[in-house]
Amino acid sequence: MSVMYQQIISPNEIINLFNTKQIDKDWSFEGYKPSDTGKWTHSYHRYPAKFIPQLVERLIDEYISDKDAHINDPFMGCGTTVATAISRGFKASGTDINKIAYLITKVKSTPIEPSYLDKKIKQFLSTLKFLEEPQKSLTNKEIEPLIPQKHIDRINYWFTEENKNELGKILMVIYNEEDKTVRDFFRVAFSHILKNCSIWLQGSTKPTRDLKKIPTKPYDALQRHLKKMQKGNEAFYNVVPREVRENLNNYLNIKIDDARRQPVPDDSVDLIVSSSPYVTSYEYADLHQLSTLWLDLADDLTEYKKEFIGTSYKKYGNKKLRSKIAKDIADGISAKSKKMAGEIEAFFIDMEEVFDENYRILKHGGKCCYVIGDTRLKGVDILNAEVFAESLQYSGFKLDRIIKREIPLKILPQKRDEKTGRFANNNDANSEAYPVEYILIGLKEENYDI
Repeated sequence: MSVMYQQIISPNEIINLFNTKQIDKDWSFEGYKPSDTGKWTHSYHRYPAKFIPQLVERLIDEYISDKDAHINDPFMGCGTTVATAISRGFKASGTDINKIAYLITKVKSTPIEPSYLDKKIKQFLSTLKFLEEPQKSLTNKEIEPLIPQKHIDRINYWFTEENKNELGKILMVIYNEEDKTVRDFFRVAFSHILKNCSIWLQGSTKPTRDLKKIPTKPYDALQRHLKKMQKGNEAFYNVVPREVRENLNNYLNIKIDDARRQPVPDDSVDLIVSSSPYVTSYEYADLHQLSTLWLDLADDLTEYKKEFIGTSYKKYGNKKLRSKIAKDIADGISAKSKKMAGEIEAFFIDMEEVFDENYRILKHGGKCCYVIGDTRLKGVDILNAEVFAESLQYSGFKLDRIIKREIPLKILPQKRDEKTGRFANNNDANSEAYPVEYILIGLKEENYDI
């Protein structure tokens, strides 16, 4: 028969293990500049709380020796793990419920032949040249703006009339592009510039208007960003193995879907590298709502939000937590906010199901790596990493390694107001949100026949 031996580390032992864990300076990547961490296609699109490609590369170097390896990310976000795997010539798979995240990952992981892309960008910008100096040009003004009418009220809320019409004309030209790969490349560039071209408060991770803001002109912003993306694509194209470039469909398998449903067979993945949403952290659907509106990715924003793990819209009454640490956290919050306690409980229940799915898809001997940090809400310690460590074991993993690292380069709100639990300006808030983070590594142990 087939058996597996696993020593379960108790909740108290886990908490003690984390309390005594020292920071590993080797995993802080302090010497890297933004040009290093944003190399290749990694600076195509802004994205909150993304980890750097060097972290993924280091985990691949430590745990992958098979040249035909398969790497997965169930919360692929802006595609750091997926694009890094493709750059190394490995198979890459993953999911994200966020439709703009899927688009970014797809484009970041798809190298385009540089001279062909150069030709396409020049044609595209030439068609829109009249936007640069509209008072001097009468050509192409017949381009009808493409503005999603079902979202017109929200678009009017965020954009000046002038920028709204200019963005609409750009979008119309994008959708006239026949090559879908190039069209998606342009869509990502368009999505990236929306925040700067709106009256969204610059630097805010919450949907807040700044009525004094002078928005950037869309054509100018787009021209600059396309130049940056073009340079990144060429560098990525040159590093991706030719076999992968010419047969990308055999290597890239990503879907818009829940993290609990991976598009791969049982026992097929060598390494998982991921970072889940943080409990009650970002409403990702809110954060990317400008892209969702303009690219018409959801009919109803409120309904769309309910699909996300880590959202405040999700609650369970019929599912029970396995993790004792998670139960204690929810109980601690419950005395101060029953609503928030329900949100926290739902988040950890969702994550337990994600870990079950991770166990299903990993090969025996494969590793599951999660980048996660702890925080504090309403005076209660939210021990995300400790809960994950306990929960991984209940899904069948052996807790193989814990790495504690500083996060000098990760874009995260650094301060949280302790009373409200909301992120706030560093000068106003009184509690660090994520001063350090952990990389938790679970091992799916080998089967032994006896």
